[in-house]
Amino acid sequence: MNESIISDMPLIWEELERKSVEIGFTMPSDKYIGTLLKTLISSKPAGNFLELGTGIGLSLSWMLDGMDSKSKLVSVDNDIQLIEIANQYFGSDERLTLVCEDASKWIKLNDTAKYDLVFADAWPGKYSHLDVVLNMINVGGFYVVDDMTKQFNWPAGHHENVINLVTYLESHDDFNVTKMKWSTGVIIAVRIK
Repeated sequence: MNESIISDMPLIWEELERKSVEIGFTMPSDKYIGTLLKTLISSKPAGNFLELGTGIGLSLSWMLDGMDSKSKLVSVDNDIQLIEIANQYFGSDERLTLVCEDASKWIKLNDTAKYDLVFADAWPGKYSHLDVVLNMINVGGFYVVDDMTKQFNWPAGHHENVINLVTYLESHDDFNVTKMKWSTGVIIAVRIK
């Protein structure tokens, strides 16, 4: 098996990668987390999904690609430039709601919402507000985070945040957790009760 060959990439992927370079966006999600998100989302027909940290829309493109016509996705980012770019590419997709707001504030205002998959790619939902976000996941729903192995852009001491997150997730008996040393380091947790 050659995992470097991915044949079902979203049509917009290369354009989004080009745009990332053009604007100097240095935190793009890679295609491996994208294909994983697409696969997981495909398992949830008429699903309700949440992305915390839209970025330029690379992972968003995979998520939308995996969704059926009855599914819905909310994607939140606090960077107006990035939300405007994502809106240019995806704004006409009626399944998508793009939100430009600080994710910590958004989480507090939407804490009763329920999702079949949450991709937490921002500080809120990953390193803060974690209890609230985990409670937003339906039984059988997924919590997904990436960048769990050392990244070039990590600030000093960030490794401790990752260790604390892993320890915290493993302490929850209402989730089954899998840690993968793949892509940029991925954790998938599924709510079991």
